Amino acid sequence: MMYKTCVTVAENTPTKLKQTVIKALKKSDLVEIRFDFLDAQQIPDALQMVMRYLKKSVCTLRPKSEGGRFTGSQKERIAILKLIAEYGPFLLDVEFNTLKKNPSLANYIKTTNTEILVSWHDFKKTPAKEILRRQFAGMAKFSKNIKIVTAARSTEDSERILELYSKKGTNNLIAFSMGDKGRMSRILCLHLGSPYTYVSLGKPVAPGQFSLDEVKKLNLNHVKYSIKEAK
Repeated sequence: MMYKTCVTVAENTPTKLKQTVIKALKKSDLVEIRFDFLDAQQIPDALQMVMRYLKKSVCTLRPKSEGGRFTGSQKERIAILKLIAEYGPFLLDVEFNTLKKNPSLANYIKTTNTEILVSWHDFKKTPAKEILRRQFAGMAKFSKNIKIVTAARSTEDSERILELYSKKGTNNLIAFSMGDKGRMSRILCLHLGSPYTYVSLGKPVAPGQFSLDEVKKLNLNHVKYSIKEAK
């Protein structure tokens, strides 16, 4: 089995963004473009500059309320999300809360034939199993591509988030934990069916994130069987 990586690209100018995307795609299967690291007025130019790479890009415009950098109004953000969708990226990451509050957004994105990656993050904890399963069921109403990420305070938290893969219909699920306690869940999720895992080119963009070089050095099959033996 081939395990895929997605490099998170977070740059503050369109030129740097393009340079890093090109660099990342020489080594990685996909990139996640964090458009929220740019000023809103720079995004149209940035889209033009990276247009040829968007079929290998997961596009994200995360607001501050969801752990991102975008500081504009929600109306402005939705307009930009629609613009990104029109460029046809591999996936457009839109938060579950955003879709629930703006159902017309999901309908618009569908008209562009762009697939949604519906995401939900808990930056403080890992909720109970029942809550996680309920979130999954609600998110599945918007897309088959689902991303659930929580903060791990213990290894049990990581185990709980990974248990989501035991549910049917999780072929397009990306679920793992943030932080040092959840770091290995970023690798184990691949063995359980995640289509890819997020990595950095160097310094982590998110808590507990591996670099691309670190993941490539890991013997993933050895990790898989070590976990089986531990059980």
